[in-house]
Amino acid sequence: MSTWVVAMMLGASILLGGFGLWALLWGLRTGQFEDQNKFLDGALQDSEEALHDAIMLEERKKKIIKKRKEEKDKGYRPPD
Repeated sequence: MSTWVVAMMLGASILLGGFGLWALLWGLRTGQFEDQNKFLDGALQDSEEALHDAIMLEERKKKIIKKRKEEKDKGYRPPD
């Protein structure tokens, strides 16, 4: 690999790293990460039905994971 390619890759990585650092510092200065009540406010605005649906989805997900684990323990492989 030529030194020109290495220099270009090094320059591009330094440029991208500098941009990432600038974006992080900008976010910290403008308060982008200071919304501490985001999740609490979101829960207050959700309806009771939406929360119930979320609970049902989590229970269904747990059942599926448990079923797959049991099938795996028995050596069953679903068809591809």
